[in-house]
Amino acid sequence: MRFLRTRAWRGCSAASLSAKPAGSPACQPAGRSRAARPIFGTESNSPRARLTSGKTTTTPTGSNAFDRAKHRVQTRKLATDQPRSVIWRSLRIGSGGRSSGTRSKKNSSGTTRRIVSDRVRCVPRGECKLRTSMKTFANRTLLCAVILAGALPAQLQCAAANESARSNLPGAGVTPTPLGIDQQSLERIQQAIPQVAPAVPKKPRKLLIFDLNVGYGGHPSAAYANHAFRLMGERTGAFQAVTSRDPAVFAPDSLQRFDAVFFNNTVGNLFTNSELRESLVRFVYRGGGMLGVHGTSVAFTQWPGAIEDWPEFGLMIGARGANHRENTEHVYVKLDDPDNPLNSVFEGRGFEYRDEFFRVHDPYSRRRVRVLFSIDTERTDLRQGRGFGNLERADNDYALAWVRNYGRGRTFYCTIAHNPYVFWDPMMLRFYLGAIQFALGDLPAPTIPSELVTPAIRAQEKLGWRVAAHGTRQMSVFDSIERSAKLGVAYLGVSSAQALSSAVPKPVDFRLEPSEMRQLRFKLDSAGLRILSYEIVNAPESEADWKRAFGFARDMGAEFVVAAPDWRLLETLQQLCCELDLQLFVKPLETSATTVYARAQSAAEATRRHAPWIGFTLEPEGAFQGASDYGALFGSLKGAKIAVRCDRTTRLEQFLEEMHRAKIQPALLMVPLDQSDHAAAVVESINRVSMHLAGSRISTP
Repeated sequence: MRFLRTRAWRGCSAASLSAKPAGSPACQPAGRSRAARPIFGTESNSPRARLTSGKTTTTPTGSNAFDRAKHRVQTRKLATDQPRSVIWRSLRIGSGGRSSGTRSKKNSSGTTRRIVSDRVRCVPRGECKLRTSMKTFANRTLLCAVILAGALPAQLQCAAANESARSNLPGAGVTPTPLGIDQQSLERIQQAIPQVAPAVPKKPRKLLIFDLNVGYGGHPSAAYANHAFRLMGERTGAFQAVTSRDPAVFAPDSLQRFDAVFFNNTVGNLFTNSELRESLVRFVYRGGGMLGVHGTSVAFTQWPGAIEDWPEFGLMIGARGANHRENTEHVYVKLDDPDNPLNSVFEGRGFEYRDEFFRVHDPYSRRRVRVLFSIDTERTDLRQGRGFGNLERADNDYALAWVRNYGRGRTFYCTIAHNPYVFWDPMMLRFYLGAIQFALGDLPAPTIPSELVTPAIRAQEKLGWRVAAHGTRQMSVFDSIERSAKLGVAYLGVSSAQALSSAVPKPVDFRLEPSEMRQLRFKLDSAGLRILSYEIVNAPESEADWKRAFGFARDMGAEFVVAAPDWRLLETLQQLCCELDLQLFVKPLETSATTVYARAQSAAEATRRHAPWIGFTLEPEGAFQGASDYGALFGSLKGAKIAVRCDRTTRLEQFLEEMHRAKIQPALLMVPLDQSDHAAAVVESINRVSMHLAGSRISTP
């Protein structure tokens, strides 16, 4: 009886094993489960295809067991970069008994070929018992000893590699080595790296690159992306890149050292610790950046199978799924948002490309994300080559790259990252550099979801105006969200006097539980809105209470705080604004002056020296009652930071036009939701004047 034991390796034929270096990304164990069809790569790379096509690594039938054992040890060395469970699983020696989960196939020689995970046995038909001689037993004993001798050093190498990855944490100062990249590719990447960044960094930036895979061997292109991104940061001075595979880097104290996180082709359930996950959500929602490419759309899923394990990560990144055709599929790409700064590298024109393009599904929606470019379905053959997974969408919408705000955070995703050559393509590297600077906070780009972008919204983006609907004490925040969505605005203002919802009648302040904050995030996401301002109705009594209230505003993703503090506290509140990166708008008290105009002058004088951190709110209707002309009013506002409270429609359009001509930029236009009809009329007035001032050259994505 002869046994044929094999170890199938992804991308490695028997003839090529000796030519591939140890730890090569292209050589990975096939795993023990039967995969009907791989989601990544081509079908010819699946374990089943290799076994039936003869591309398996077979044990030599030499004259002694030592030769066969030596071959097995050499094969084991290719797995030094695999997790411990994979290495020890590969050491199992078959005993000849039946195993659950086997499948059989008869061949022409009258034997039954039984495939048991990573072993192939040939059993003569009718044989019911295996007689093992003492010589065979001795050979097997020697085989086990030699395999263990070769595998233990491999285990030590794996542990050393893990320790090296852990040492490359924030503050370690370790420069990653481009392992597995040939010299020619390194030179190509060097030549393609942009010389200048599209934006000047506002401060020294640090980017965390996380490239862990769980349950999947990883994309070879990830190493190329790591190297290219690190070089881009060094050459342009735009950022410093730090690479890690240790989930502990997402602890709050560690994560706060970074401006953005790049999940580099990460597949599988990267970590399940609830505290680390909450830390990542809080980091993003408070204003951190997050990027993902290609396989990141199935990060934090149980792999294989992409079984959802953390739905909120799918909301943050914008989609789920890894359905695709061949990894060299040819598509025509159209620019959905040609004026977006991230698309500037394409100079307003679509392009052709070959790569593995994912067709994503829920939670992807143009009501959630701002699509940058997508497959041009009119020019692309959508049925070319083989397909893997659910490739069809009822809306025929196949977005390839997008951005979004999750709270105050900036997230980016692009599926073009399967093949290594993407990262020595000068055009794609310039595109990714812009995306990195967007996530870091240095390159402003519009993020209002594509479905919400009307000509009026486009005009307001051009003018730099942001319109937020503000709820009243009589309505819950959830009611405000629903009414704001009907008005067609993209932003919302909430106050501490509002209840969260009818089901949770608690005031919206720092006492909300994490689960209640999660409900608020999901409700905002479903409407395509984000909170822009938080009004503190009752002024806190102590500095600690002010700090707690400001911190809660930041947790909700707000950029502005509206309150009526004691004027003597402005110096202290300015420091708090600077610490938490918030802006405070002071509500002038009616007793501070006899007229609204006088109050505006007084507020401008009091807050001007605290700009840009502190400004004041202004009501156009009241301001005009005390001003003899526009010049007198706007002259007093020079250098001040203002938020305009649009309570009435009378003279509102005239006020906004004159303010624009005086080159006064409002940080916020607030529309109260006290009466739905009145709020709709105010929004319509703002839309009319914004389109008039922005001009006729307005396109919608």
